[in-house]
Amino acid sequence: MRLSIIVLLSIVTILIFSLGVVSVAEKQIPSSFMSGKELSSPNDWIKEEEIKVFNNRVTIYVNDPTWASFTNTNSMDPFIDETSNAIQISPKSPEMIKVGDVISYRSSYGTIIHRVIEVNEDKEGVYFKVKGDNNAYPDSQKVRFDEIIGVVVAVVY
Repeated sequence: MRLSIIVLLSIVTILIFSLGVVSVAEKQIPSSFMSGKELSSPNDWIKEEEIKVFNNRVTIYVNDPTWASFTNTNSMDPFIDETSNAIQISPKSPEMIKVGDVISYRSSYGTIIHRVIEVNEDKEGVYFKVKGDNNAYPDSQKVRFDEIIGVVVAVVY
């Protein structure tokens, strides 16, 4: 009898943690049990106090925002796709851009929006290696700060 209670409690515990999220004081905390590895997330470009949610609108206080829309390349699926829209801002210096940020940049193919996977420096200065979330390989070029149009700070679905 005692063993079956322990087994039952173990099963219940596993089921609770396999749900993936534990809610504590209205904050969502990802459960580390049975979850994937830590990936680089975007930098905290918009602070919580800069976001105001009302019954009839949401106001985000950012300086000089621009709007971005997307084409159907599938490179950033499932994060962004052709029906998504985004707000981006222009970074003031290369030091502001971190691994995990999603940037838009000018290339010979047009404007590309991909995630920063590496920040490094060579004899020409700071560069960024980027990759589409759904792409198998990083983009071939080193992205320089003067090629960057903006950093995605919000996605609207």
